[in-house]
Amino acid sequence: MILILGVTGTGKGRLAFDLAKSSGAEIISIDSMKVYRRMDIGTAKPPKQARQQVRYHLIDIVEPSDSFSVRAFLDAALDAIEQIKKRNKPVVAVGGTALYIKALLYGLFEGPGTDEQLRAELQARAQSEGLEQLHRRLAEIDPEAACRIHRNDAKRIIRALEVYELTGKPISSFQRQWSARQTSDERGTTHYDWTIIGLRREKAEESRRINARVKKMIAAGLVDEVKSLLAEERLLSPQARCAIGYAEIIDYLSGQIGLEDAVELIKKNTRRLAKSQRTWFKTFRYVNWLDIAPDEPGEEIFQRAKRLITDRK
Repeated sequence: MILILGVTGTGKGRLAFDLAKSSGAEIISIDSMKVYRRMDIGTAKPPKQARQQVRYHLIDIVEPSDSFSVRAFLDAALDAIEQIKKRNKPVVAVGGTALYIKALLYGLFEGPGTDEQLRAELQARAQSEGLEQLHRRLAEIDPEAACRIHRNDAKRIIRALEVYELTGKPISSFQRQWSARQTSDERGTTHYDWTIIGLRREKAEESRRINARVKKMIAAGLVDEVKSLLAEERLLSPQARCAIGYAEIIDYLSGQIGLEDAVELIKKNTRRLAKSQRTWFKTFRYVNWLDIAPDEPGEEIFQRAKRLITDRK
């Protein structure tokens, strides 16, 4: 049971593929946007050649018009793990969606219940005042949560404000209680015995890789991909619309900004995402971190990871 985590663009997908190919494992994607069909370029899904050689799970499982929750992810992931185990195959999980990783490792954070009327009011405010204003409000009452939640993540911003209005307490206080579950057992996991490998690069190198990745996505046809999604009969879900890469291109296609500005915004927002991911991953225990040099080849990273796994056994 291998789990590979790290911020966006660190090389997690390549390492997961190499480990799975060498061991006959199947891969579970831990990514909140790769679940959507036809959102391929902007989510950096594994290439078709890789998916023909290794079996992947939790990719292309819902329509872009559908919502997808951490509960839906956890149910699907646990089911996939059990199916893989029945086939006597190793499991390699990989991703950067920290909330999903945390749920997989330590269980689901339930928090207080929902209030449909309050949620509808907050959604109406997001429409009338703009999501940026709601994010500012969140930063006032819960700076810790605001730091982790991206300013375009409508679902999580609204949920955090809902929790505060219902309880008078910031959502981060409940999440700290959830995190305390990590101390309840020696290995720090509740569902399975994972070996957790984290890939880590210098921030300057991360930024360089992010910029190169965005340029590659634009060259690969991200604008046309978004055009095609917007032309579909069913509207994109709020979750899909706010995905980095898609939100900015949607603004470009609607005439709000130029293409050059949209590309720069994608880079900027991706760097913010990376910063948020680093903050999350600092709270994770039992991570075996591999510090990756700028020019280190994928084969060397693979060999280092294999040695780490062998030593742990």
